[in-house]
Amino acid sequence: MHIDLGNLFEKRNVESRSISAENPNGEKSKGGMATAESTLHEGANAARELGQGWKVSPCIPLPAGQTATLMDVDGPGVIRHMWITLDTKFYRDVTIRIYWDNETEPSVESPIGDFLCCSWKARQSILSIPINVNSSGGMNCYFAMPFRKHARITVENDGPNDLNHFFYTINYTLEPVSDDALYFHAQWRRTNPLTYGTDYTMIDNIQGQGQYIGTFMAWQQNNAGWWGEGEIKMFIDDDDKFPTICGTGTEDYFGGAWCFGEEFSATYGKPLPISNNKAKSA
Repeated sequence: MHIDLGNLFEKRNVESRSISAENPNGEKSKGGMATAESTLHEGANAARELGQGWKVSPCIPLPAGQTATLMDVDGPGVIRHMWITLDTKFYRDVTIRIYWDNETEPSVESPIGDFLCCSWKARQSILSIPINVNSSGGMNCYFAMPFRKHARITVENDGPNDLNHFFYTINYTLEPVSDDALYFHAQWRRTNPLTYGTDYTMIDNIQGQGQYIGTFMAWQQNNAGWWGEGEIKMFIDDDDKFPTICGTGTEDYFGGAWCFGEEFSATYGKPLPISNNKAKSA
């Protein structure tokens, strides 16, 4: 199931599939079949005269208050890559939800911008191993997400305005999933404002065995004080008053130091320290 540069030469018993507005079910030999009559969108102006097979259905509309299903397939398999792009005004308004094996409650639920590490309804150039946000807002997620029986992904427009263009591609493989494979989970939360002297809880009440793989955090500072000495604390199993893991500061946890004095994009994160004379970080 694991793929990296060290094993690309190995033969693997998998079948590759790709879901998009042109092939919403990821079916074999069904890509590029959309016609002007079947598409949910008016199509791409640059290809309007070329007909079937030429970008007739590049995206879907997502009206205010509506939910669209991006993926609804049987397993076993592994989601390998998701590519999404949309207007930045909708980064916080559109919620992505992912359900594994016919769950009634989602294992992933987050505003789509925050899920792809873009906060404040602003595009941020990110070059990391699991998440890339590339030129002009192409947002990519490379977390491998196995599923045994079924995978379903939805997006809901919670905002007051219609989203006319939602572009997406979901690449996945149909393959056996081992007994020790873990399911991907992501949780979003916000506190506004966070009162003085209060801990901010990033994630809580996680039960069972698993691996914590990381956090995306965005915050705004509304005073001239220093925010960075809120060290990350991890309470594990029966920890009560004091944690097992305690860091040295917020910016230190994200691999920086000394107040994030410079903007950078590293392997696992990107601070964005200054915006409109207010201190912001992501």
